[in-house]
Amino acid sequence: MAAKTPKLDLYKERKAEYVARKAPSLVTVGRAGYLAIVGQGPPGGEAFTAGLCALYAAAFTVKMTSKFAGRDYKVCHLEGLWWSDDGAEALLDGPREAWRWRLMIRVPEFIGPDQLAATVEALLAKGKGPEVAEVTLAELAEGLCVQRLHVGPYAEEGAAMRAMSAFARERGLSLHGRHHEIYLSDARRVAPERLRTILRHPVR
Repeated sequence: MAAKTPKLDLYKERKAEYVARKAPSLVTVGRAGYLAIVGQGPPGGEAFTAGLCALYAAAFTVKMTSKFAGRDYKVCHLEGLWWSDDGAEALLDGPREAWRWRLMIRVPEFIGPDQLAATVEALLAKGKGPEVAEVTLAELAEGLCVQRLHVGPYAEEGAAMRAMSAFARERGLSLHGRHHEIYLSDARRVAPERLRTILRHPVR
């Protein structure tokens, strides 16, 4: 019997990028590829929920297709970029309806446009919502970032984000780009006070 091909775990492969303490620290993040969908509005809103469902449908379909082709990998945690047209600080104080987001699930580099196109075609044929056609491949190369672990409700991230900004300024750095969150917990199964989220922001 042939040996079982090990399942690729991108988080283990890039472990140093996903180590986060409750205090801010600096981390250098390499290039990464994602399945992604972009939208606007509050978390949990209609657009957000539809986008999230489409993204997960694409992520698991691509994974299973790759597994059957002999290249298995672990589906990564949900991640998200968040921003406001008025800048990073406005994200904390501005209306949630104005929040813009890109929901993302990291994928191996061997997942390309052909696999995604076949996945979208298959999902639409099965009657999935039209949002699956909005899922794209995206790439990030964030470089130097300030990062920390937030434990607790998403609504209480503001103090942690301000601490990250202060940490950067103390080192002669400034935030740039978009606020990045990595959701280590499943909010459907974990109490709000126990949610674990990595907060990340590029600096320069």
